[in-house]
Amino acid sequence: MNKRMIFYILGKMMGVEGIVLLIPAFVSLLYQEKSGFSFLIVSAVLILIYFVLGRKEPKSKRIYSKEGFAIVGLAWLLWSAFGALPFVISGSIPHYIDAFFETVSGFTTTGSTILTEIEILPKGIAFWRSFTHWIGGMGVLVFVMMITSLDDDNAMPLMRAEVPGPEADKLVPKARRTAKILYGMYFALTAVETVFLMAGGMSFFDALLHAFSTAGTGGFSNKNASVGFFDSAYIDGVITVFMILFGINFNLYFLFLLKEWKTALKNEELWVYLGIIGASMAAITGNILHIYGNIFRAFRYASFQVASVITTTGFCTADYDRWPELSKMILMSLMFVGACASSTGGGIKVSRLIILWKSVRQEVRKILHPNAVTVIRVNGRKIGQDTLRNVNIYLACYVLILVVSTLLVSIDNFDFATSFSGVLTTLSNVGPGISQVGPVMNFHKFSVLSKLVFCFDMLAGRLEIFPYLLLFSPDLWRRRF
Repeated sequence: MNKRMIFYILGKMMGVEGIVLLIPAFVSLLYQEKSGFSFLIVSAVLILIYFVLGRKEPKSKRIYSKEGFAIVGLAWLLWSAFGALPFVISGSIPHYIDAFFETVSGFTTTGSTILTEIEILPKGIAFWRSFTHWIGGMGVLVFVMMITSLDDDNAMPLMRAEVPGPEADKLVPKARRTAKILYGMYFALTAVETVFLMAGGMSFFDALLHAFSTAGTGGFSNKNASVGFFDSAYIDGVITVFMILFGINFNLYFLFLLKEWKTALKNEELWVYLGIIGASMAAITGNILHIYGNIFRAFRYASFQVASVITTTGFCTADYDRWPELSKMILMSLMFVGACASSTGGGIKVSRLIILWKSVRQEVRKILHPNAVTVIRVNGRKIGQDTLRNVNIYLACYVLILVVSTLLVSIDNFDFATSFSGVLTTLSNVGPGISQVGPVMNFHKFSVLSKLVFCFDMLAGRLEIFPYLLLFSPDLWRRRF
C-alpha cells in the first residue's frame, strides 16, 4: 500500500476543494452576504492542508487498484466533511451531522434533505448546495483529474473506482483527456439547459441552480416546492428531457460527436432505458388520469416524476405519495433500476439488469440443453466471467446493505414504508421516497444514528459499494508498499 501517494493525492484534492469554495464565496460577495466568510475560512484551511500534504511528490508515485479504491472512498468522505463546514459556520445548518447529511446528499447527487425552509438560505449557501450536485455528478475524482496534472498511469485506477457501471472505459487512450472530454460534454449540456430554462421565465440564478441539479441528477432546488413552484408546462418539459439526457451513458454522446451514429443507436442499454421510461410513463398516465381529468396534464406530471425517479434526480412537481398504489409501486421499482452506466444517475443501473436478465436466461437454457455452449453478449461484446461475478456480488451487497440499513433505521420506529423507502432512496441516490420521506417531506425527524446510516448508504450507492467495503477491510491497510 503506497500510503504516501494516497496522502499526496488527497492533499491535492483538498487544495482543489479549497479553490472551488472560492466560487460560492464570490456569489456571496456578489449578493453582499456575510455567509461568504464561511467559505473563505474553510478554503484557507483546505489550502493549508494542500501545502502540508499535496506539494511534494513521493519518490514512489505508482498506485494500483487498492490505492485507487482507498483514495476514492476517503476523498468523498473528506470533501463532504469539509464541504459541510460552510453550512455550520454560516448558521444555515447549525448542527454538523445535519450539515454533513446535506453535503453528502449533494456530492452523491442524492437530493435528500433535512431542510424545511429552503428559500431562506443565503444565495451563496444555496449556490454551494446545488453546485455540489454538479461536481459530484460526473465525479469528484474525475473533476480533479481534469484540472490537475495527475499522470495517466495513476488516473485510470481512480476513474475505474469512481465511474458508475459494471465497467469503466476510456474514451481516448489518455485517462486525463477522457476526463476533459466528459466534463466538456457535461458543461455544454448544462449550459444549454440553463438557456432553455431562462427562455421559460426563470431568472439566471434559478436556471443555473436547477441546471446544476439536473446535470448531476441530484434534485436540490432553491424552492420549497421544488420545480412545482414554477407551475410551468414548458419548464417541466425542459427539465424532463434533460433529466433523461443526463441519465444516458456519456460514451454514447462521444460516439455522436465522432458521427458514429449506427454504433450509438445500436446500444442495448439505451433502448431498454428508453423503453422502461416510455412504458412507465404510459402506465402511470393511465393510472392517474382520473385525478387530473385531462390526458395532457396526467402525462405532464407522470412523465416528469418517471424521469425524475429513474434518473435518480429527485425533483418533483406533484405529491406522488397521494397517487394510486400502482403508480407508487412503479416509481418504487424505478428507484431500483436507476439510469445507464457511465451517466450521472444512480441506482443499480440498466446495464446490470440487462446482464442479470441474460444470465438468468442462460441458466434456463443450460438446464434445458446441458451440452449447449452459451455466451452472454451485450452490444455484441462478450461479457466475461469477471464482469458476471462482479454484477452478482454487487447485487448481493446491495440487497444486504438495504436490509441491514432498514433494520438500523427502524430503531427510530417510523412506519415500514418510511424506513424502507428512506434507505432505498438514499442507497439508490434518488432523494425523496414515500410516506414521511415523500416528495413534500424530508429527513429532519430522523435520529443521528439514522442520518449517519443514510450518509453511508448515499456514499456507498454513489461509489457502488466496493470502495467503502474495502475501507473497512484490515487487509487493505496491513500491507506496506
